[in-house]
This record gives sequence, C-alpha cells and structure tokens, in this order.
Amino acid sequence: MVRLLEDAGFEVAAQAGDAGDLLRKVRAHRPEVAIAELPEHQCSDECARVVRAIRSELPGVGVLLISQQVETRHAAGLLEPGAEGAGYLLGGRVTDVSRFIQAVRDVAAHSAVLEPEVVTRLLTREQRDPVLDELSERDREVLSQMAAGITNRGIVRRMFLSERAIERHVTSIFDTLGITAAGQVNRRVLAVLAYLRTAAPV
Repeated sequence: MVRLLEDAGFEVAAQAGDAGDLLRKVRAHRPEVAIAELPEHQCSDECARVVRAIRSELPGVGVLLISQQVETRHAAGLLEPGAEGAGYLLGGRVTDVSRFIQAVRDVAAHSAVLEPEVVTRLLTREQRDPVLDELSERDREVLSQMAAGITNRGIVRRMFLSERAIERHVTSIFDTLGITAAGQVNRRVLAVLAYLRTAAPV
C-alpha cells in the first residue's frame, strides 16, 4: 500500500502497527489522510475509539478505513461528525489501484467515499433521526434506492416512475432533511447518513 501511494505521488509520513500507534502518529504528523486497514475478525473497541478520536480531535484529517467486511461500529464512529473527509472501502476494492488512489484523493479533498454496502448496513440500525418521519412513503422508497447506490435512472427503471418524478422526490428528500448544495459535499450520501444522527454506537 505504501508503494502504491508513493508511486502515485503521495508522501507517506508514517506507518503504524496498531490502533494506539495510529492515533499517536496522526496527532504528531496531522496528515491530510489517515488510512486504517482494519484487521479481519479483530476489530476491537480500541479501533472504534481511535477512529472516533481522530474524527473529533482532528477534523482536518481525512480518514479512510479499509476492511474485509462492513463493521458497523467503525462506520458509525467514522461518520458521526459528518461525511466530509470520510471514506470506507471494502478490501477487495483496493485491488483496483486507480479506484483506491482516487478514494485517497477524494478523502483528502474532504469528499465522502462510501461503499454502497456500508450505507446499506447502516440503514439497518434501529434508531433513526425523527426528521425522517416527515418524509413521504414514496420519498423513503427513493431514499432506500439511493442508499443502495442506485442512480436516478436506475431508480426510474426499478420504481416505474418518470425521471422527472424521481427528481422531485430526491429534491423533496434534500429539502426535508435540510441538505443544501455546498462545495464537493455529496448530498445523496448526506441524505442516507441522516439515519445515523441519533444512532448509538454498536
């Protein structure tokens, strides 16, 4: 991974051996992006605590998590402060070098990079933001399709509605949730993450 990053022109400030070491080195170097590869079947409470600490203490540092499977508590800690500068890739995607490098660039630019699987898992959490109750039933159906990473045209085919109708529902979702267009923020991602606003860590 270090070789891939250096070949792409990144400067790797430091490498960490465990969660505690990662937090110490991020505090010391304050990099643009901290990349954490979560060990399979060993995702401890310390890992989740470190992710939350970096996101809360150092908002200028983007965090990109790489995991072989979706770990809900880590995703929640990553996204609780907001989606800007947050990334979560599944390990199999890292073999696509261009996609991995672009994800690092996007997180460094304070954009959100989330696998559809991550968003879908987060939607299964029991607690939701009460404002979601203000969405119409059809709005919620459209939002669930957005959570699965489906484009507007894909939603048109799945729900047998016109593209104009889908655009109206998407606009209604953004307006109801108070999500405005701002810079590079992905409003579709933020709409899905509204489900997390009152979610307790798992």
